Amino acid sequence: MPGDRPKGDRPCWADINTLSSDEEYGMPMDSVARFLAALNPQDRQTVDAEPRDEQERLAAAWEIELEADAELDTLDELSPAAAEAEAARRVLDRKDG
Repeated sequence: MPGDRPKGDRPCWADINTLSSDEEYGMPMDSVARFLAALNPQDRQTVDAEPRDEQERLAAAWEIELEADAELDTLDELSPAAAEAEAARRVLDRKDG
């Protein structure tokens, strides 16, 4: 289509709304895209510059963090987005630390 940029010219999270989604919740199914969406813009840009295998490793660690931490379960009941953001922050803190 004229005016469309090739996929390689934009970060993978830019297409977050075009990914296949869970019909009930409208959430992207790709864990990397979900992880990137949970990050603040600066961290999102940094992680997006990483190789895909590192992004997948971080996304897997993020999902484990979400599942394993009971404190996040409580936060998730109040605000799923806040719980996802907190888990993403923790994963990046461990990576950098």
